[in-house]
Amino acid sequence: MLNQNKVLNFSKMHGLGNDFVILDRINQEFNLSKQVIQKISNRNTGIGFDQLLIVEHAKNIKYDFYYRIFNSDGSEVAQCGNGARCFAYFIYLKKMTIKTTLMVQTQNSHIIIQIINKNNIIVNMGKPQFNLLNIPKFILNNFRLNTFTVNDCIIKYGTIFIGNPHFITIVKNIKNYPVCRIGKILNNHSFFPDGINVNYMQVVSNEHIILRVYERGVGETQACGSGACASVVFGIIQGILKNHVIVTLPGGDLQVRWNGFGHDVYMTGPAEYVYDGYISERFFKV
Repeated sequence: MLNQNKVLNFSKMHGLGNDFVILDRINQEFNLSKQVIQKISNRNTGIGFDQLLIVEHAKNIKYDFYYRIFNSDGSEVAQCGNGARCFAYFIYLKKMTIKTTLMVQTQNSHIIIQIINKNNIIVNMGKPQFNLLNIPKFILNNFRLNTFTVNDCIIKYGTIFIGNPHFITIVKNIKNYPVCRIGKILNNHSFFPDGINVNYMQVVSNEHIILRVYERGVGETQACGSGACASVVFGIIQGILKNHVIVTLPGGDLQVRWNGFGHDVYMTGPAEYVYDGYISERFFKV
């Protein structure tokens, strides 16, 4: 169902080039099929986005809003760090609340977002988890890594869950690494039945890493907030990173802070408003 003008209003935003279409489901009614989401995501014939974000009423009175995320292939996921910053900045710009600190409910948890200004939005991503169903356990005893063989190449890695499952490996030359080829193989492997976000990190110093991420359901993106957090946690556990790290992604820099086991992960970065638009009713005919 669309509004009386038979259009669906949206905003286009991005966080370090990781781009989003944001829909307000509080002030307009709509239902989107997987096929329609795929159609909107098409960069040639639609609007184009990495993820679609939907703002809804909270399902519990202790939260301010409910946050839903759909990949460009139409699959729903539980977390997106760059999206969380854009989600909060959208709410701020549209004056949907006067608060600058938001408690936001997600599919499987909640996040706390503080808006200082558009260049400094802090997201409390919660506590990282290391042993969940459908991702191999990252063995913490002696910080032992798992190994995975791809085309006779042995990859050492760890898996960490921060709203989404992440596979993290360290590479020496990230510029020439086959990010998409390896990422696609891993996401189609039975070892990861739900798919997995694949993070490739190059360590510049104990306070700076370079990161590229192949996101499940999307492909390589310009930035991945939860991937940045997972990679820093991985590096801290390995003893090669300090507690506060700059993460350089293709789209720009994020700051990630983690004080170790039992503590939440904090990510700081920008959000950019691009434009508002609307989708007409005829576009929904698949």
